[in-house]
Amino acid sequence: MKVVCLISGGIDSPVAAYMMTMRGTETVLLHMDNRPYSDDTGVEKVQDLRDRLELVTGRTIRLFIAPHGRNQEIISTACRKGFQCVLCKRTMLRAASLFAKRIGAEAVVTGDSLGQVASQTVQNIRAESLELEMPVLRPLIGLDKIEIENIANRIGTFDISIRTPSACTIVPKRPVTMARIDMVYDELKRIDHDEMTVYAADRAEEITRRR
Repeated sequence: MKVVCLISGGIDSPVAAYMMTMRGTETVLLHMDNRPYSDDTGVEKVQDLRDRLELVTGRTIRLFIAPHGRNQEIISTACRKGFQCVLCKRTMLRAASLFAKRIGAEAVVTGDSLGQVASQTVQNIRAESLELEMPVLRPLIGLDKIEIENIANRIGTFDISIRTPSACTIVPKRPVTMARIDMVYDELKRIDHDEMTVYAADRAEEITRRR
């Protein structure tokens, strides 16, 4: 089974990619490039994470990068600030689903761990996942941060993940943590979500291995 795993450069998503790959999936990594709302070193870091995952799993893992900063700006400009994280995640999942469909993948994988950040409450996960054409697999959903960090240390991705800041500078001060479906739909009326999804998926580019 081929899957597309969203990889942020943080601690969790490389562990999710590792766990799925070790279960036998053909894992394709998709990094949503958040610049200018993240550090410029993010692309280099996900390449290093891909290299480490290939080494520890013994598998070939393709890496693609798609633009996301432009969509973040649209959300920030048009929608209420508190919904930034929910709409950001929803946009990434929809873009990943479209990309997955195009390359013949059967599911999208994320590093979500229940309740760890604003986008990962039960209510927000539901709002983010509505109307997706692909199932979303969350292998870390029941693990806590310590358990995830222990796996990351064991497989050698932890030090890479913490090497440079991964903070998103567009995160609002008070993100919504219990998004109601009707409220999310109200926010979606303010943007052309279909266009944003296609924009990101159309521009996903494969990053070749460094010599």
